[in-house]
Amino acid sequence: MSSPSIVLRRVLIYTHRWLGIAGSLLFVVWFASGIVLMYAGMPVLDPDERLARAPALDLSTARLDVGEAAVRAGFTPARILVGMHGDRPVYRFAGGGGWTTIYADTGETAGGLGPDQALEIARGFAPEDAGAARYDARLTAPDQWTLQSGAFFPLHRVALGDDAATVLYVSDRTVEPVLETTRRGRFWAWLGAVPHWLYFTPLRSRAGFWSDLVIGLSILGCLLALSGIVWGLWRLSVSTAYRLRGRPSRSPYAGLMRWHHYAGLVFGVFAFTWVFSGGLSMDPWSWHPGTGATAAQREALAGGPPRLGPLTAGGLRAAARAIGEWFEPKELEVVQLGNEPHVLALDPAGAPPEDLALPTTLATLRSQVPEQRLVSMLHPEEGAFVRFGDERIEAMAAAAMPGASIEEAAWIRAYDGYYYDRSRRRPLPVLRVRYDDPGGTWLYLDPYRGAIARKEERLTRLNRWLYRGLHGLDFPFLYSRRPLWDALVIGLSLGGILVSVTSAVQGWRRLRRHARRLRPLSRESAP
Repeated sequence: MSSPSIVLRRVLIYTHRWLGIAGSLLFVVWFASGIVLMYAGMPVLDPDERLARAPALDLSTARLDVGEAAVRAGFTPARILVGMHGDRPVYRFAGGGGWTTIYADTGETAGGLGPDQALEIARGFAPEDAGAARYDARLTAPDQWTLQSGAFFPLHRVALGDDAATVLYVSDRTVEPVLETTRRGRFWAWLGAVPHWLYFTPLRSRAGFWSDLVIGLSILGCLLALSGIVWGLWRLSVSTAYRLRGRPSRSPYAGLMRWHHYAGLVFGVFAFTWVFSGGLSMDPWSWHPGTGATAAQREALAGGPPRLGPLTAGGLRAAARAIGEWFEPKELEVVQLGNEPHVLALDPAGAPPEDLALPTTLATLRSQVPEQRLVSMLHPEEGAFVRFGDERIEAMAAAAMPGASIEEAAWIRAYDGYYYDRSRRRPLPVLRVRYDDPGGTWLYLDPYRGAIARKEERLTRLNRWLYRGLHGLDFPFLYSRRPLWDALVIGLSLGGILVSVTSAVQGWRRLRRHARRLRPLSRESAP
């Protein structure tokens, strides 16, 4: 009977060997695509570009109030945008499983676009390419770039015919462009985000299967890395007991296997932490809550359901005029705080340029707040203001968690370990409030929108370090120290590629040897 050590030895050997043969190429893809993903993600339509290219807001022909439009849409909207379709004002409502657009002049539901209408919208968005633009297709199912655009379907795909090979996707529901891809963006996505996330259309379109597949592969990847680390340590000799070609050695292996042994000991731990944290990105078995505010918290801060009565066509015109004293608005968004609806407009010209020198610590990574104005729909005559006052936000902090007491409330003017953003789009300052509830909730209240910017609980804070900390190495002492962060992540990724490539080569050689052994047997068994 084999001893327990021999059994464990065999389990380690065969687990690592065959998982390595099966998964080493996948690890190469993950490491290499991860480097690309540091600098290029999936194609999107930049929100600043969308706003800058939108038609100027003109509510002179608006006759329908928002409440009446919501009745025609058939649901109470969770989000309300006031904008334009060409020269006609529209209300865009999110809810009911997607977006619905109602014309503010006639009350008709927008949509049902034909090829010529979709092409006209694309040409209005990019007039510099109007002559070369051509209609491509109407999509009722996602293609490679619209896998997360379900709320906007059907979509119309329009090729602009420019040097960048830009493709616009125009939503039938919102009658505006919602996604933009270019040749460059698609190329880097194929090398980065798509293989790294296994974002292939046949897989990603089956969300449940895709999620289970990624979690399953992550578990197998963890077993591969862990078995390799244990076996590598087991076979490492501190006293140089091995002899290779007459010389003492700490490893019993030679050639590529020697490289694999030593590289695995150095980089195997990072391979394990990366594949482990990558699996956590899928929130397996829903082990922690989300970081978005709950519906109850949002409604408590808003002071109840959306209050549509004050959102009259005349009131919206008055709000737009008040904002027009500062800049020409192109879109209004309804926000509600303490049962008082307001409209929010961002300056389409953007914020004034600021010094973008690289910070040295997370605490010095400060946001660039966009130029914006708010107007109360109960008192539009009071004019536009930039943000809600500190006292008002502080007063709403208790309302957001009515069953809990506040342990600490502090205005933070630089990012902390949980509320941060390398692109600096998340606004500052925000009010960080810690509660004494069983979940250990922290809320970050945004005075620019009168909303909860982020929710953290005890488990989400743990997940932040296990997922984002381990996967992106975005620890406070390293996160904003570039190019040190870049060099470290790329160096570790190249080390992981070395471990994986040496494993793949050895696995290929082993499979060839097995194939040669099987050939004589197959001939003997042939009739």
